[in-house]
Amino acid sequence: MKRSITGAGIPAAIGPYSPAIAVGDELYCSGQLGLHPETGALAEGVAAQAEQAVINLGALLSAAGYGYNDIVKTTIFLVDLADFATVNEIYGRAFTQPYPARSTIQVAALPKGGLVEIEAIAKRGGATG
Repeated sequence: MKRSITGAGIPAAIGPYSPAIAVGDELYCSGQLGLHPETGALAEGVAAQAEQAVINLGALLSAAGYGYNDIVKTTIFLVDLADFATVNEIYGRAFTQPYPARSTIQVAALPKGGLVEIEAIAKRGGATG
């Protein structure tokens, strides 16, 4: 049975979707933009947006009883691949080895004028089990 994950510190969905869905011991997190969870305002610049997206992802994980080390796969969407190194450095602070599998994809645009979006799949005990 699946359940939707929402809660304090998690930005509201901007469309007809759940911020995350838990199914068994897996968690599927929708892409997180650099949106402030209370105001919905987009952070300024790619570094601030990446940091807020990682924070938002952490809030989703926590609300579902997971942590960053449970993430097994992420996908990063960037409007400009020139921002790869900046986002990579910020992203890397959230994880320890073994790092999750990851794809990074350049896109033409993101909702709300975002510059970076991060989605994730987590499995309980993902990094260790």
